[in-house]
Amino acid sequence: MANVVVVGAQWGDEGKGKIVDWLSERADVIARFQGGHNAGHTLVIDGTVYKLHALPSGVVRPSKLSVIGNGVVLDPWHLVGEIETLRGQGVEISPETLMIAENTPLILPIHGELDRAREAQNSVAKIGTTGRGIGPAYEDKVGRRSVRVADLADDSTLETRVDRALVHHDALRRGLGLEPVDRDGLIASLRAVAPKILEYAGPVWKVLSENRKAGKRILFEGAQGALLDIDFGTYPFVTSSNVIAGQAATGTGIGPGGIDFVLGIVKAYTTRVGEGPFPTELLDADGQRLGERGHEFGTTTGRKRRCGWFDAVLVRQTCVTSGVNGIALTKLDVLDGFEELKICTGYELDGQPLDYLPIAADQQARVTPIYETMPGWSQSTAGARSWADLPGEAVKYVRRIEELIRCPVALLSTSPEREDTILVTDPFAD
Repeated sequence: MANVVVVGAQWGDEGKGKIVDWLSERADVIARFQGGHNAGHTLVIDGTVYKLHALPSGVVRPSKLSVIGNGVVLDPWHLVGEIETLRGQGVEISPETLMIAENTPLILPIHGELDRAREAQNSVAKIGTTGRGIGPAYEDKVGRRSVRVADLADDSTLETRVDRALVHHDALRRGLGLEPVDRDGLIASLRAVAPKILEYAGPVWKVLSENRKAGKRILFEGAQGALLDIDFGTYPFVTSSNVIAGQAATGTGIGPGGIDFVLGIVKAYTTRVGEGPFPTELLDADGQRLGERGHEFGTTTGRKRRCGWFDAVLVRQTCVTSGVNGIALTKLDVLDGFEELKICTGYELDGQPLDYLPIAADQQARVTPIYETMPGWSQSTAGARSWADLPGEAVKYVRRIEELIRCPVALLSTSPEREDTILVTDPFAD
């Protein structure tokens, strides 16, 4: 059976939660492969709203195995709290339904403290992080000083890992004017939370391999969006991990041969949270209208999202870097009632045309969009479940997006409700 990777193809907040939930009903295993609890997914199921941050979206579906892969950085205290919140909403979570990779790095309190201190003292250019320690945790991973899930099982190993990390962190903290880390307190906190994490720990790579050989359907879920990728995003205003589809293989241990279909989630307009370049950003009434109609506030931070017209250049670029086979177009209904719509079809840089976003930060900041104008529609697309339910101009808008990004629409979402989805191509089709 086909295995599907879901990635955001813009700056995140594209509506991955609903699409992953829609697909997870037909999957056997749902695996999260990167990021931390800085990302958020909002699911609406039978009128109940679930807000997820660290847990895979499939966790709200009974009889499914949800997996947190080694490409994730995990705050164990946040995870415990998130599990308790969902249990309070009637969701059953147990070692039979949730597995955490033993080699998953942990986010410690010192990572959040460092993250916030750096951002507060950065007089050059703020990155716009969530302050939750994601970046410093990834730094420790590549610096070979992480505390990982498996380390919680042995006191001696845990102390060694903490001591190694503190040699680095205490030096940084002195430079930032922070107090030294309370070593014994940190170790005590880790020992206290260990049993609540270790019950879910296991060899994810092995379990995924066994499920694949058994013909099970695996859904790989990413966080953020491809334009926040540490290599291919708008650096340095990016997250600290690889977000593109290739990370699904290294972030879970499935191997690249285990990926059969890449689904890119794309919003029918463009949004961004935090700092960084945004060529099609609207600072006028249209931008405000998009934000209000789309309820554009971050699930995790509550921060207002910047809004702009659809940028076909960027989505075409991310479809290439993630090897996207088809897109899921979301929030088409937010565009209802606009008399006209604009699509960015190219850029101009210093008077010269450009068909991609350059890597150099100064050039990214200087590009100006080249727009194509299309007529809008007055009828509602909200809740449409077939092409026949859509206004003709809305269909033309979708078809033009396909042409410009050179990638077909596989799914079309017309509301936050899971059932309000038009299926064009089944990503799970063998």
